[in-house]
Amino acid sequence: MRHLDLQVIQQAREWACTHETIWLCTVLGTYGSSPRAPGSMLVATQEGHHVGSLSGGCVEEAFIESLQDGAFSRPATIVRYGESQEESQRLQLPCGGVLEVLIERLDVTDELKVHLEVLEATLLGRKRLVRRVNPETGRYRVVLDESPNGPAVTRDDQGQVEIRVGPALRLILAGISPVAGFCAQFARALGYEVIVCDPRDEVRREFIAAGHAEGIEVQAVLPALFIASGACHEATAVVALTHDPRIDDPAMVEAVRTPAFYIGVMGSKRTSQKRAERLKRSGGLNDEEIARIHMPIGMDLGSKAPAEIALSVVADVMRIYNGKAGETHLAAVPVAAAV
Repeated sequence: MRHLDLQVIQQAREWACTHETIWLCTVLGTYGSSPRAPGSMLVATQEGHHVGSLSGGCVEEAFIESLQDGAFSRPATIVRYGESQEESQRLQLPCGGVLEVLIERLDVTDELKVHLEVLEATLLGRKRLVRRVNPETGRYRVVLDESPNGPAVTRDDQGQVEIRVGPALRLILAGISPVAGFCAQFARALGYEVIVCDPRDEVRREFIAAGHAEGIEVQAVLPALFIASGACHEATAVVALTHDPRIDDPAMVEAVRTPAFYIGVMGSKRTSQKRAERLKRSGGLNDEEIARIHMPIGMDLGSKAPAEIALSVVADVMRIYNGKAGETHLAAVPVAAAV
């Protein structure tokens, strides 16, 4: 799940306190090209206020226009947008794509409020669930996800829609550097929740003044302490990009004790070898724990400048998250580009 989906559910909880009815939309399937994956969500009110995204194009506008015209009065409706060439062009769906969307009309009840609270907890990393919706009746419930690696959306033998809901993608940047600034921007654009940790007041002020902190949580704390506080779940990536072992090494020691799916630290091959020896000797890590750490970090893109290195790091994080194999590490990361 993306951080935007967490924002959808949090907004739904807020509107459930002030509205009698809300509409929750979920992408069930995409055919052809589409910028939003199955499971992506949007929530809206009768007035047309909405949070989230279905297509990144005009599908949202078409939905809101129909909603304000009185459509979607049934408890649940499945709509296929872009089936005709004319409609696909009008909605600006790329490459003739078709989008199948489940639209739920949700009356605000105590049951719904509890349901939304459970979904929020799931997106925050406390558990993995399957949300089951009956398109005929609109009834919904959640059960524990016993197959977390399955497809985001499926249908069972009775025609029920099953939507997997798991932790929202999170990137923890252990320390601030020019590379970390670009990483924060790239990850935020990809829908990550981005958290930056650095105890250095001047460095944080420069980071904020440069405009990197917009939409990003900045913690004035040593990264290792923040990681040790329980900040990592299974959809968390931890990357250390300062080239300062006083910040990077303790962060790695704590990160390998968490379920984070990606842990990485910047440095050349020689620096990485020395760090591995240091983490084993002083940090008490064993070979299996050290093997979890991507060092050198990033895909081998021939990167030199901070923005290029950041791109290689975020690309490698996405590669691992999506379960793709391939060349991983930078051949070398120049120290001058990372200070």
